[in-house]
Amino acid sequence: MATTNGVNGVNGHKASSGTVDVSGPSTSNEFHETSLEELERELPVVYDGQVPLGDLLSRVTQAIYAELLEMAETLPNMSKEARARTIADWVVKTKKQVVKLYAVVKWSRDADTVQKAMNITAFLMNQNQQFLDAIDSLARARDNLDPARLRNHDLLTSLDVLTTGSYRRLPSVIKKLIVQPPPLSDDEVNKIVADVEDRIRYRLRMTEIIPIEMSKYTIERGRVRFAAPRLFETSLCLRGAQKDDGWFFVDVEFLFNVGGDETGMQEFPRVPTGVMKRHITEGVDAQLAMYVPITPPPEGQVPPVELPPRPQLPEGTMDAPLVRVYNFLQMMSLSYQLEIMAYQAQRMCNLGWAEYLQLGMSRDRKTFSVSYWIRKAPLPNSRMKIPPLGGTLTVSIARVRAIPKVGGGPARSAKDRILAELQQRAKLNTARPSDEVETLRFEAKWEPVKNALGVPVALEDLAFTDGELGVDSDNLDFEALLRKVLYKHAKAILRAFQIQLQRKPVFAHPGEVSLVESDGNLALRIHLCADEIVLVSLDLRTGRITLRDTGDLAAAGRGPRFAHITQRLNDAPQGITDAVPFLRILTITDLAEQKANYLGLQTYRQRPFKAEELGKLGPAIRGLLYVQLAKFPNHYLVLVIMDDELRYALISVRIQTDVYQTMIMEDIGWLDVKRIHGDDLLVTVDDHLNSSRGQKHKVKSADESQPAIDAPRADMGRTVNSLNLETQVLRELYSYCCARVAYMKVEQQLKLRGIPYIHVNPSEASRVTPELLHIQSSLARSVPGLCVQSSDILSGAPAAEAAMPNIRVIPLNWWSDKKAQVVTCVKLKYVQQPMGKRAGTSAVIRPSKRIIYDTEEAVVSFLSEDVDKCVDEFLEEWARVSKMVVIAREVGQMSKEKKWPDIRMLSFDLQTVEFAYAADYTVSITCTDQLSPTGGTYELRFSRASYSTLEDRFNPHEDSEPFLRGLLRRGRLAESLHTLVSLLRHTLPIVVQLAEIQKEAADQSQFLDTFPKAVGWYRLLYGDFRQVSTHALDFRLFEGQQIAILDASHSLYSRDTSGNLSLPGPDPGSPSKRQTVGVSSLTGKPIQRNDAVHELMVLQPIPTFQDLVQETVKEVGSATKVNAHITAVDVGIICDIPLARSAIMTLHKKVLRKLVGGRTS
Repeated sequence: MATTNGVNGVNGHKASSGTVDVSGPSTSNEFHETSLEELERELPVVYDGQVPLGDLLSRVTQAIYAELLEMAETLPNMSKEARARTIADWVVKTKKQVVKLYAVVKWSRDADTVQKAMNITAFLMNQNQQFLDAIDSLARARDNLDPARLRNHDLLTSLDVLTTGSYRRLPSVIKKLIVQPPPLSDDEVNKIVADVEDRIRYRLRMTEIIPIEMSKYTIERGRVRFAAPRLFETSLCLRGAQKDDGWFFVDVEFLFNVGGDETGMQEFPRVPTGVMKRHITEGVDAQLAMYVPITPPPEGQVPPVELPPRPQLPEGTMDAPLVRVYNFLQMMSLSYQLEIMAYQAQRMCNLGWAEYLQLGMSRDRKTFSVSYWIRKAPLPNSRMKIPPLGGTLTVSIARVRAIPKVGGGPARSAKDRILAELQQRAKLNTARPSDEVETLRFEAKWEPVKNALGVPVALEDLAFTDGELGVDSDNLDFEALLRKVLYKHAKAILRAFQIQLQRKPVFAHPGEVSLVESDGNLALRIHLCADEIVLVSLDLRTGRITLRDTGDLAAAGRGPRFAHITQRLNDAPQGITDAVPFLRILTITDLAEQKANYLGLQTYRQRPFKAEELGKLGPAIRGLLYVQLAKFPNHYLVLVIMDDELRYALISVRIQTDVYQTMIMEDIGWLDVKRIHGDDLLVTVDDHLNSSRGQKHKVKSADESQPAIDAPRADMGRTVNSLNLETQVLRELYSYCCARVAYMKVEQQLKLRGIPYIHVNPSEASRVTPELLHIQSSLARSVPGLCVQSSDILSGAPAAEAAMPNIRVIPLNWWSDKKAQVVTCVKLKYVQQPMGKRAGTSAVIRPSKRIIYDTEEAVVSFLSEDVDKCVDEFLEEWARVSKMVVIAREVGQMSKEKKWPDIRMLSFDLQTVEFAYAADYTVSITCTDQLSPTGGTYELRFSRASYSTLEDRFNPHEDSEPFLRGLLRRGRLAESLHTLVSLLRHTLPIVVQLAEIQKEAADQSQFLDTFPKAVGWYRLLYGDFRQVSTHALDFRLFEGQQIAILDASHSLYSRDTSGNLSLPGPDPGSPSKRQTVGVSSLTGKPIQRNDAVHELMVLQPIPTFQDLVQETVKEVGSATKVNAHITAVDVGIICDIPLARSAIMTLHKKVLRKLVGGRTS
């Protein structure tokens, strides 16, 4: 340091009197003054009792993380109270640790000041120790010098000092130590460095054997830097330019990268420093100078220590120092990496692996082994012998040599071997190198213990591919290497578990047991039932089996059970094939019992049944759950748990008391819920016990083409899905059982009426109509209906042929507080869509309160409010509906069968049928009083489909309604309807033409009258009965679609011998007979002269009627263009229907003209 008194402490020389610049490094008398920073760097660094803050933070966070992982594995197996207590304790403890850590972080702000104080303290302690050591040294010197003798006085030096005043014979060694040589210039330095580089380059290219493995080198700054990939980079320099001058070591950098957790890796720097570098320097220099001759000491100087002689090279051998350096640094690099992996393994033990890992290092520290999954020794009386460990992973430094076939030596590629040979021949000629390259590498060996965890594992599942298990110097991570082995072993064990479980029929279906991998985690995903999944995992750290529900904390109630089964599996892992099916049965029972408790039902897992009684439910029972019916204590809904399905039975029991109470099953009814989601709950009723109890029974349906109950279906898929019991399904099953017990009341009603019945199941295609939703639920459709034959229940009822053979009778509301009802469903033999305003647009119509019609299924549902009168109400409604259905069906088929395209349905609503029978002429048919002794009546209403005024709406057939209604009561309804429609179509030209004639006469104020006489018989009356003579024309429909136009005064009841129609007259051969004078206008029968009939009631023959007929036939026949016939008979005309209107009009005009002309004359 600079002083102000002009005296410097160095050699006591005076300093200049100039001022001192304190702004930068000060100098005095050309000597550099040390700054404060340089002095601090000279202080020794003391870490005694101190811990890096990063290590502390890492240790605390990893400890918290490990505890969280452990809690995640153990909390699901605890009860709710224990889980809450554990979490609270952990939070309190962790909070204390975090608070302490926070305080430490606060304190660490003064760490630099504390560190500086400790360094100064250490410096002062070192200085004090040096003072003490100096005192001790002086004391020892004094003690040693006491016996020593002074040598003879140096007279020559004394004389020189006395005569000249100075030393003239100072030893040269003192001059070299005291007098500094002149420094070299930059050019001289650069020239020396260039000369050294040239010499290094020459030696490397001409004489030095360079290992191929570090043949990449660079020469700069007077040294050569060799690079051995993935091992090290080192710098060497020559000691001199002579041929025998050796090499010396400069520095080295090991080429590796630490992966994983890098906490504490500062203890393993890539570039060694301090003691470690000194050790390496000594080792490398020893290898380089092994055969270099020792430089002799200068003449007259005795070496302080006698060195051992250097080894001599054999004859024909050349020194290869670089080969020895490569071998030495290669071993150093690999050993360094092995120590790092051992440190990582030790760190794993400190972080929770210590109990399950066993570490081992060989004496030469070239082999490191880790045994995993360490287990405690089993009890002496334990039957299960499980190996105490899972396996061993060994990492060692192995020497690899080439195979003898290629000449042995270092393990190199063919190219490298050739290059090495060429180098040796070029540099050594016939000589051989003193040392050979050693090829070292890491060898990772995994030795899994046979039958680890007591489970045999396939060898192919434990095999690694070449290079898959190895040490990567670019990513030194022993934990990742160990986890790779653990993952492989755990996967093989879980796959063995999977194969064992899949041999069970329960888990044989695809997807029931699957091995899932996610984010480095392995687990067996086992489908127990419904949505219940259990995960069986193997902890890679502990090697313990863990069972976990996918519900995690939601399944905490099952924690004790899972913990118990897990403990059993860890004690005997090979028992998983029994533990998992057992857990499955318990889970199914728990789910069913839980859902029953939600519904408030009384359940029992055990009932006092004897073994032979339980055998009635089947031999393959795995579990039972009894649900007692609240209203019927002697009846139970039994859930029978089997391997592949969950079956349901309704049983009635009887309590028997001998020594103790036991129960006996009297009746069993099996339920089928395979289609429960479609509300297709089926049941087979077994009224008597038999030897086949417990197996699937079937009842033949009324339609033999339908599948029997419980028959296997192709769409069933996996039968395991039947174990999916939903709360709604259980509720419906319970309600169904209650309804089934009460069903006897409805059956008794049919028995009292002598109507046989059978139980049937709802059709899969049937669906609930919207109109029935208020009285029918999914449960109601699930309850089996009562099937009766139409021939039995409709015996004596009208139109029984309109119904299909099977009729269902389904009681409703037995499960609720509402009034009981009965619905009777009849499927019609054909489908007729309702039409008209009352039909609406819906597929289901309700024409009345008690009738519902499904147009798509052609099903009529008759709803009865009174169970006691359901049959009578049904028959009454059926008689009305069935006839309308038959009429609608026949009308719909007429247009095709009869080829009457103008016949079309206008309206149909099960109560009334309205249709057009020709053009726009319509008829509406309604029936009433169908249960009356006379068979009921029909009402016909005639109208027109298209009209503009009320007058245009008139249908001429309206006057014939009293005669036509009786046709529908003659024989079968279908045949009668065809007769009616045919009659209406054939008589339509008559009534239409007569209506026009009457309208024309009314316009002309002529007295004409038309009226029907009978079915197919109409009369046109000229004049009135107030006149003396009355004439009329009769129009009659004949078979063969012909119409007869006759003089009404002639009767059709008399015929001549030729069979022709003729006017009856007096028989000359029978003078005693009465004379016929005419025909009654009311009855159409001949009137005798002496009959007591009023003269006004007698129709008179039309004058010259035959001539009029002949003229009409000629005119109509010549004018017609259709293929029709018209012919004259002695009393009128017979023509085909197409000529009826023209013939009627033509003859009418002639007759009218004749009669009007006769009266005028």
